[in-house]
Amino acid sequence: RLSISASPQLRPGRLMFTTAADAVTAFVTQHQAWSMPVVFVLAFGESFAFLSLIFPATALLVGIGGIVGAAGLDGAGLWAAAAAGAALGDWLSYWLGMRYGHAITGMWPLSRMPGLLARAAVFFERWGFFAVFLGRFSGPLRASVPLVAGISRMPQLPFQIANITSAVVWAVSLLWFGEFALQWLQGWFGGT
Repeated sequence: RLSISASPQLRPGRLMFTTAADAVTAFVTQHQAWSMPVVFVLAFGESFAFLSLIFPATALLVGIGGIVGAAGLDGAGLWAAAAAGAALGDWLSYWLGMRYGHAITGMWPLSRMPGLLARAAVFFERWGFFAVFLGRFSGPLRASVPLVAGISRMPQLPFQIANITSAVVWAVSLLWFGEFALQWLQGWFGGT
């Protein structure tokens, strides 16, 4: 009986992972010009109140972080693109909250999830400025807290300070986590 796992180079999981990682890395390396606009759009979609509910992009951003690390690309531009997209998404959500107030809760898709804004309101009332920063790191709160901050008429300067600083920390940590996770997986599967 032949044992495939006896030879480290022939283990099926290792071979599949290494082949897939090499193919994606080659694609990203060849199309680097698209990386920053794609990351910007993904981070914006993940942070904007209406899109984030139907456009979850966190896993894609983590994956892109891994690919960037594997391809040896400079991550600073991608971190900046992700931070800018996230900050713009939250700012637009905040602005919509300021503009439309409580009437926005009746708009789709928020009208289908009445508990979402209620939870964000409780979180915002308890933590205020810090809710904007901390909410960035929670999927359901990421896009709803800025909307509540706008509805609650939070002053713009404190909102923008929390928005921009959290966007930078979120972008760097998310993309770095992807890079770290890919290195771990490559070590696990024996890739290079």
